[in-house]
Amino acid sequence: MAKRQNISSGSKFEEAYGYSRAVKVGDTLYISGTIGMDYAAGAMPEDPIGQLRQIIRNFEQPLSAAGASLRDIVQITTYVSAPEIFQQIGPEMGKIFGDVRPTNAALVVAFPVPGVLVEIAATAVVGCGS
Repeated sequence: MAKRQNISSGSKFEEAYGYSRAVKVGDTLYISGTIGMDYAAGAMPEDPIGQLRQIIRNFEQPLSAAGASLRDIVQITTYVSAPEIFQQIGPEMGKIFGDVRPTNAALVVAFPVPGVLVEIAATAVVGCGS
């Protein structure tokens, strides 16, 4: 049976809302929906591309804790506040994931946190991108 490892970012919301930043089971890592908040600075970029870039930086901690990298991501789900937002971030996502080319589903949603324009959840298979 595969062992489960919960990975926390230390966010107060994880404990309060009963979730983990990421969960690793065997060689598979599931990363929770992640927004573009720079938690160290306590700020979030106002533009969607800035939020996207911060989301990718926020992925580094759980990926590293699981022994994975951005290249190991096999699936993402991208949530945006409006269709135009996806059109704006799409080319940047192409630059970020160009060689990795994970599967992607894009959804337009209403976010419960003011100012959020983009959120991404990801699944990675540790070592597959090496």
